[in-house]
Amino acid sequence: MKTPLLKYIISLLILGSNGIVSSLIHLNSYEIVFLRTMVGSVVLIAIFLLTGGKFTFYQNKKDALFLLISGMALGGSWMFLYEAYASIGVGVASLCYYCGPMIVMMLSPVVFNEKLTAAKIAGFIAVVLGVCLVNGRGSAALNSRGLFSGLMSAVIFAIMVIFNKKAKSITGLENSALQVLISFLTVAAFVGIKQGYNIPLQTSEIPAMLFLGVVNTGVACYLYFSSIGRLPVQTVSILGYLEPLAAVVFSALLLNEKMSSTQMLGAALILGGAIFTEYCEIRNRSVQI
Repeated sequence: MKTPLLKYIISLLILGSNGIVSSLIHLNSYEIVFLRTMVGSVVLIAIFLLTGGKFTFYQNKKDALFLLISGMALGGSWMFLYEAYASIGVGVASLCYYCGPMIVMMLSPVVFNEKLTAAKIAGFIAVVLGVCLVNGRGSAALNSRGLFSGLMSAVIFAIMVIFNKKAKSITGLENSALQVLISFLTVAAFVGIKQGYNIPLQTSEIPAMLFLGVVNTGVACYLYFSSIGRLPVQTVSILGYLEPLAAVVFSALLLNEKMSSTQMLGAALILGGAIFTEYCEIRNRSVQI
């Protein structure tokens, strides 16, 4: 499990830098999501074909349907998340979005027959408390539309993770390429209906946009989706909180945003809860063997 776990952690660190890169692009949130999924899907499909990959998703219609749902959910969760950012601020929106792993964990005994141990519950509680301390500084006034968008992003995130894990025959780079392509088509349909495709991207912003699409979407999504199918769903849920932690640390280091003592305590709870839970999981497996 070491290789999938390492790939998953690296993907979370890359995704945690999304805010840093996006701050260099002066477009609205829907336009950024549209462009990043477009570039990311092109990169992933190109790599897949150039390395001799052949699409086999059509051989298992059931898994293909699961992946279709998962890809649409990925695009939908990002759109709802960015709508929440604009309505209620990044802090509160992040709190809503990261209820998604909680939903996945609560459903895992029913959907995946995975047991909820006392150690996992304790670690998860520590992680949730940590996220509240790290991100609980939203400054925008709360409103029903923003809260609805934030909670919907969490619900659809949970759908994305669950259905991706169910598409067991579609793995690796093929899974990643199709996932991002489907999310791009979903976002493209929404943007076309909402505002059209006249996107005013400045020449000076192209490098940042390419980096966001190639690295933060293409590479990160490959690492993410090629690893979560080989990890226990509760491990995916709990370690997923490393992404908002990375975002806070990168902001402090690169944007000179100071971390308060409360945020540092939250960061410690996130890391401590994640490491504790993973340690207990590894120890339990060793005892069973």
